[in-house]
Order: sequence, then structure tokens, then C-alpha cells
Amino acid sequence: MKLPPEIVGGVAAGIAVLLVLMVIYRYLLRICRPNEILIFSGRKHRTSDGRTVGYRVVFGGRGVRVPVVETVDRMDVSLISVPIAVQGAYSEGGIPLTVHAIANIKVSTDRRFVGNAIERFLGKGRPEIARVVKETLEGHLRGVLATMTPEESNQDRLKFARQLEESAKPDLEKLGLELDVLKIQHIADDRNYLESIGRQRIAEILRTAEVAESDATREAEQAEAAARARGEIAMTNAQAALQRKQNELRQIKAEVDAEARAEEVRAEAAGQQARAEAELELQKIRGELEGLRLQAEVTIPAEVDAQVRELFAAGQAAPIAADGEAMSRSLDEVANAWRDSGGRAMDMFVLQHLDTIFGDVANAASRIKVGEVNLIDGGDGKTIPSYAAAYPATMAALLEQVTRTLGIDIAKVITGSTPNGETRRS
Repeated sequence: MKLPPEIVGGVAAGIAVLLVLMVIYRYLLRICRPNEILIFSGRKHRTSDGRTVGYRVVFGGRGVRVPVVETVDRMDVSLISVPIAVQGAYSEGGIPLTVHAIANIKVSTDRRFVGNAIERFLGKGRPEIARVVKETLEGHLRGVLATMTPEESNQDRLKFARQLEESAKPDLEKLGLELDVLKIQHIADDRNYLESIGRQRIAEILRTAEVAESDATREAEQAEAAARARGEIAMTNAQAALQRKQNELRQIKAEVDAEARAEEVRAEAAGQQARAEAELELQKIRGELEGLRLQAEVTIPAEVDAQVRELFAAGQAAPIAADGEAMSRSLDEVANAWRDSGGRAMDMFVLQHLDTIFGDVANAASRIKVGEVNLIDGGDGKTIPSYAAAYPATMAALLEQVTRTLGIDIAKVITGSTPNGETRRS
């Protein structure tokens, strides 16, 4: 359906009015970029400190200008680089210096000081601001330099820049400006004072370095000598300790060798004594055996032979019939003589050959050779006596072996003892 012409006309008029209002608003709207401020002039405003001014400031964002009443100005707050060059500025001591520095400043965005910048630099370009800042900083630089020596200003440039910044800060705040960075680039003088100081300082540094090097060399040599001396002392002490230990070892070895030789001498003496005692005992036994042998070989056979010859002669003189009786009687006499010997006929036979038996035993004992004897005493004192008793024990063992072989106790035969311990009579 069609709308009435009145409604259509009203809507169109409303849209047109809205568009006109939008155009007007856009025309009156001002956008403030981050690196600028907007100054709306024309109406009175009260600041935060109670002053009344004829403008208002917008820091970023947007603002609407009142038509006809207000005008809008922009002020750039980005950095301005200001080179500073001062020639013939006298330092403390009357030495003229040439100083080159660089300062980065900008319009302050602090509400306390921004009004000062607006009142002084609104409508002026950045070069004008840079000129004012340059002149201001150069004046303060001369004032600060007059309080510092050339050496101090050249060596401690941070202190120089800090004092210059502190000196210029009140004046910059009055101008509504803010100092971001201040750097001292170069300091020189026409009279070569700093160069002379530098040469002097270099000479001092070189001299100090040479002295330090000499001291270090001397200390190193002293340390090396001390270390060498300590090493020699340590080597000498080590050699002395080694010599002491070697002497102790030789002493211990000598004591051990002496004790061993003493034990060897004692053992040899005990052995010689034992051999002498055994030889003496053997000579005694040989003497007794020789007596028994003579008795067995000469006395008893002679008696028996005499009796036999007497009986044989009597038998020859008797008749043949009596020969048998004589022979019988002779045999009886032999049997009686055998019985009268008390069972010692076999002993006599052994005694007749005793020299040969003991000669073989002595030869067997003499074949036992003892070269060197090492004795280790267990602490009970029985080692040397045991060794000394070995020779008689050897002879006794050989005689015991003969006794087992022949079945005749030679010792008892020699001593004439009976099995009951009684001594026989020959």
C-alpha cells in the first residue's frame, strides 16, 4: 500500500535533517592524535590550580568545537632534536673549552606546565622552539661548565649532563617544555690542555703499568724462588726421611742377621756337642764290645777247645769202644758248655761279628751330612735341644733297626742285662 505523501515527506525531511546534523557534527568534531594536543580557544575555563584561562586543552581523544565561539589549534608534542655547540666556555680554572652536546626536548603534556608552552609557542613552528631551547641550554651549559674543572667535565660526562639538566629544568618548565635526553658528545679546548692532561695521564698510566709489571715480575720471581726453595726443602726432607728409613731397615736387617747367625752358631755348637757326645758314647760301646769280642773269641773258645782236646786225647787213648763214649761225653760237654753259657752262644756269635756290624752302622751314620740348618724357635725354647738330640736318636734308631733285623738286643748283649733286668755273669 502506498503511504500518504505527508508521511513520505516527513520521513525524507527527517533523514535530511539527520544528515545535515551529522555533517555539522563531523565539521565541528576534532580528533586529537597521540603526538599532539588540541587547544580550544574562545571560552573561559578554570584550571586545576584555580586559574581562569581562555582555552581548554585536549590530550588525545576528541573534542567538539563550539561554532562561532571557539577556534581550534594543534600543537605538536613529538621530540625535537636540538644540537648544542658552545665554544670558548670557561671552566673552573679559566680554561676555555668547546663542548658539543645533543638534547631531545618536547612540549610538556603535564597539565601544570602545558599552559606555559601554549602561551609562548602556540602558532610558532618547531624551529622556533628548537632555537629557544638551544639558547637556553647553551646559557646553562656555560654556567655549569664554570663550576667544573676540565678534567672533571671530560671524565665524568654523566655528572656534567645531570647538572646541566638540573640547572635548565626550572627554565624549561617555565617555557612549558620537557627535556627527555641530554648527552655530552665532545669536549675539547684550543690550548691542548686536555690533550696535555691526557698525555700526562697516559704517561702516568704507562708508568704505573710498568711499575705494576715490574712488581708483578718481581713477585712472580719471588714466588718462583720461594716455591723452588720449598720444593728443595721438601726434596731434602724426603731424602732425609728416606735415608732414615733405609738406616732403620739396615739396622733391623743387621739385627735379624746377627740373631740368625747367633742361632746358627748355637745350633752348630749344639750339633757338634751332640756329635761329640754320640761319638763318646759310641767309643764306650765299642770298648765294651771289644772286651766282649775278645772274651767270646779267645777265652770261651779256648776253654771249650782245651776241654775238647783233652777229651779227644783221652778218646784216642781209650779203646775204640770207648771212642763212642768219649765222643758222646764230648758232645755232652759241648752241650753243657752251650747250656753253661746261659743261652749266650748266639750272643757270642753276634759279639764276634760286632765290629763289622758297628762299622756298617757308623758308616751309615757318617753318610748323614748336614750343610746349613735354619732353625725357627716357636718361643718355647725346644728347637735347639731337639736338634741337638737328633744325633744320639739317629744312632739309637740304627741300632734298633739292627735289633729288629737280627732279633737280638745288642744293647742288652753289650751290658749283659737279662730280659728281667738282671745282669748276666760270664
